[in-house]
Amino acid sequence: MTDIGDSIPDIALARPDGSSVSAADYAGKAWVLYFYPKDDTSGCTREAQEFSAQLADFEGAGVSVLGVSKDPPKKHQKFIEKYGLTVPLASDAEADGLAEAMGVWVEKSMYGKKYMGMDRSTFLIGKDGKVVRIWRKVKVPGHVDEVLAAAQAL
Repeated sequence: MTDIGDSIPDIALARPDGSSVSAADYAGKAWVLYFYPKDDTSGCTREAQEFSAQLADFEGAGVSVLGVSKDPPKKHQKFIEKYGLTVPLASDAEADGLAEAMGVWVEKSMYGKKYMGMDRSTFLIGKDGKVVRIWRKVKVPGHVDEVLAAAQAL
């Protein structure tokens, strides 16, 4: 499980446009890496809309943002188009991908059934590539404001 002071594993993720992105692309830059369970669900949509709405503020603070789920790139593209999202998204569909490496692909339980799913988590990474702050089991209301304040304080 990734902790404060750790580096982000350099695992390539697929973008909706067919290109890839990894931690190496953010070398020397501060950035926010947020994991969310599923495109086009209420909490995930609100979170993506809020990151999109405040993306210019993050960029003004010199901080990039990347949202990641297990959904395939084509589904991300539909999600982006449906809601006019501007926050960059990437797909972590590999079985041994970034979510597993960072400890956010976890066993969950709903109605007595256990399954694997994404733990809604956010990581603030400094210019040195090390994790500065972590939010786990995120509740969406107010979260993006809190992350922005931490990013602006870097």
